Amino acid sequence: MNGNEYSIFWTETIRQLREDGNISEQEHDMWFKKMYFIKGESNTLTLSVPSNFFRDQIKQRYLLLLQSRVSNITGSHIIINFEVRKNTKTSDNPEKITTENLNQSHERKPHHQLRQDYDFNNFVIGGNNFFAASAAQAIGLNPGGAYNPFLIYGGVGLGKTHLMQSIGNSIHYSLKDKKVEYITAETFINEFIHSIKSETQSKFKNRYRKVDVLLIDDIHDLQNKKETQEELFHTFNALYDAKKQLVFTCDRPPSELRNFADRLKSRFERGLNVDIQPPNFETRHAILRKKLETFSTNIPDEILELIAKNVTTNIRDLEASLTKMIAYAELVGKKITTEIAQQQLKGTFTSAIPSNITIDRVQRTISEYFNITFADLKGKKRTKRVTFPRQIAMYIIREITDYSTTEIGLEFGGRDHTTVMHACQRIEDLMKGNPTLEPIVNEIKRTIKEDS
Repeated sequence: MNGNEYSIFWTETIRQLREDGNISEQEHDMWFKKMYFIKGESNTLTLSVPSNFFRDQIKQRYLLLLQSRVSNITGSHIIINFEVRKNTKTSDNPEKITTENLNQSHERKPHHQLRQDYDFNNFVIGGNNFFAASAAQAIGLNPGGAYNPFLIYGGVGLGKTHLMQSIGNSIHYSLKDKKVEYITAETFINEFIHSIKSETQSKFKNRYRKVDVLLIDDIHDLQNKKETQEELFHTFNALYDAKKQLVFTCDRPPSELRNFADRLKSRFERGLNVDIQPPNFETRHAILRKKLETFSTNIPDEILELIAKNVTTNIRDLEASLTKMIAYAELVGKKITTEIAQQQLKGTFTSAIPSNITIDRVQRTISEYFNITFADLKGKKRTKRVTFPRQIAMYIIREITDYSTTEIGLEFGGRDHTTVMHACQRIEDLMKGNPTLEPIVNEIKRTIKEDS
């Protein structure tokens, strides 16, 4: 087979996978539009990908499926290799245009309200945000379509604004006839009040009701603002009826908004609501590596791992820790060692762990979260419904307090310290194999720290 044949086989592989439903439209737009055929020879097909993280995700999620399908098509066992080529296209695919390429386009000036670095290429995707990122990319390609309105919710510093502005940048560069407007809820409130005082309500209404894409950040700030909620309700209806795209961010699900008009909440819930969870260790590590690419300073990978392991709160804290290490290396002129990192970041590593957390506090939080009795959690029952929460409780206590395994065991019905060690190891192993478990554990930790 020559190179052209391999290219044809690759195109046919993707066509078949889409046609038979093995990959969805969102998956295709998110992953496969960013891969390009480079060459094919000796039963090996080589594709370009935009980053190491992207390559690792493709290998984990799709490699076996891809190799199986292309081998069936060719009648030979085909091996797929990947090369990382940032922001490049090959001559084999001149017709391909990706969101990533469009975000890097210089044919249009940057949007005056959006950060240039907030694009999909700079957004690290993991298990905690995969669904949200997939939907966001689909909206970037087809605003006003199936996912309208689109609401992203989650805690502080988890990437909601980044993802929202990535949608805006994608549309701004790729669909030049679309007018994009980004605003925070606080600014929306202030402008609305000003329009009333200056008697310019018509100008205010026209500004936001004649756009193609409206992005409003932090809508929880609209709580208790009845008149502003009323205005947003009518703006929402006008844009939605005209099939214009609406995107919102919030720190909680719409159902949990207080002093908020029910009819406006129902509008938010009419579309797609997705949450962003705190990133797991692998995603935190990938975020740090991605951030480091923007600096010329070299930070050893073991330092990145140290930060990723100890800073579990949010992305802002992660990046702040990395920035501090980079500043230290540049200003002091010393190579960063584990000892230096631990010394410089000890405040960050320890500040998230209040000293007044008790075993009782953790046990009661776990009991409430898993809806089991406090007595069962501490007792002798060994059913799966009780054992799993008990092991998580032991793991969390060991992680965020200074209690010894012997002390922990005594508080769980007089169990031996080896039982506690086994429980902690099992939860660690489960988190490595199940990307959804670590965000759950981190959420419980955060609840305990906030309540302590």
